[in-house]
Amino acid sequence: MDKIEGKIIIVGGGFGGISTALNLGKARLRNVKITLISDKSHFEYQAALYRVITGRSPLEACIPMRDIFDGKNIEALEDTIMDINTEEKKLEGKSGSRYSFDFLVLALGSETAYFNIPGLKELSFGFKSISEALALKKHLHELFKACAVSQTDQEEDVCRAHLVIVGAGASGVEIAGELAIYAKGLAKQHKISPSLVTIDLIEAASRVLPMMPEDVSEKATKQLRKLGVNIFLNRMVVKEEIEKVFLKDMEMRTKTVIWTAGAGPNHFYSQIEGLTLDKKGRVIVDEFLQAKNNPNLFVIGDAAATTYSGMAQTAIRDGEFVAKTIAKKIQNKPLESYQPRRPIYAIPVGPGWAAALIGDWRFYGRIGWWLRRLADFRYFLSILSFGKALLVFQNSKTLCESCNICTAREK
Repeated sequence: MDKIEGKIIIVGGGFGGISTALNLGKARLRNVKITLISDKSHFEYQAALYRVITGRSPLEACIPMRDIFDGKNIEALEDTIMDINTEEKKLEGKSGSRYSFDFLVLALGSETAYFNIPGLKELSFGFKSISEALALKKHLHELFKACAVSQTDQEEDVCRAHLVIVGAGASGVEIAGELAIYAKGLAKQHKISPSLVTIDLIEAASRVLPMMPEDVSEKATKQLRKLGVNIFLNRMVVKEEIEKVFLKDMEMRTKTVIWTAGAGPNHFYSQIEGLTLDKKGRVIVDEFLQAKNNPNLFVIGDAAATTYSGMAQTAIRDGEFVAKTIAKKIQNKPLESYQPRRPIYAIPVGPGWAAALIGDWRFYGRIGWWLRRLADFRYFLSILSFGKALLVFQNSKTLCESCNICTAREK
């Protein structure tokens, strides 16, 4: 067996981490050990989380690491990194294991930010993991079961069927559009009048999808209203209490607040000595995505202070770039500078409708929807064999409900 001359460790099993590992594997570097460390044994495809909430199978959003790295010269470990010593080039895991590295890639992603709004963290539903998506789905079924049982207190039923989404960015728009259809179907399943269902979308900016061009926002707004979603613009949540959410000038009675309005870099970055952070808490990197004054320590994805960070496509591209850069370093080849690339956007607004933005081209409706689904399948093909990619893609069509009433009616 050849002696290991270089150890590459990737921390984080999201889009960026997996992209880095797979591209390093393709480079076929001799005498190099590639290790990916993640706190989960699976990859979470966050683009499908909104479909998990509305009854689709979680198998599309939850892909085992073993399926991704099977047959590849990549070691995937489940552990949570608790400490990083950049000077000694060592990591310590929650498991007690210690790891040494020659090259380190940090791809920890982002986490929900609540901006210190009282009650929000404790009472609202997040939207960044499969466990959160499944918890919300279970909550919705329990609400409608309770409505079906009561049948007497209409005011209470209105409260149960009032769903509030905070944040009209891509995630908020996606879940609002899906819930507008799904919640009414859920009401019918439980023999409740769909007229009780209210979907409110709250946004602090002056329009939905504020980061997108105005014409795209207008089309999405029109589609949301067509689906029956109430849109509240220029409104900020100031606090949440049990069964109530408070805006600056009004309050709403609800048992369901879904928070999609804030995300920030993983807090662990602020605990690593030697990293320089910007005002947003992102790590300042050089033209090779190396942390400032830390050669051979790379930061990619949501936490890197680069143009378009925060997008899955950016994290994937970062991983490709860093893998090539590490390979060139090992082979003593000249390095190329990182060039940001404008992402392609495809945002579903209800089943069968999406707004897609590819450069200066716009596509709406069914065409936009199929472009989004094509992007999903293309990504699955990039990390899985064709057979496994097709299986994962087909699982998106499988209903997987959370209560005996709905399960019985499926059969």
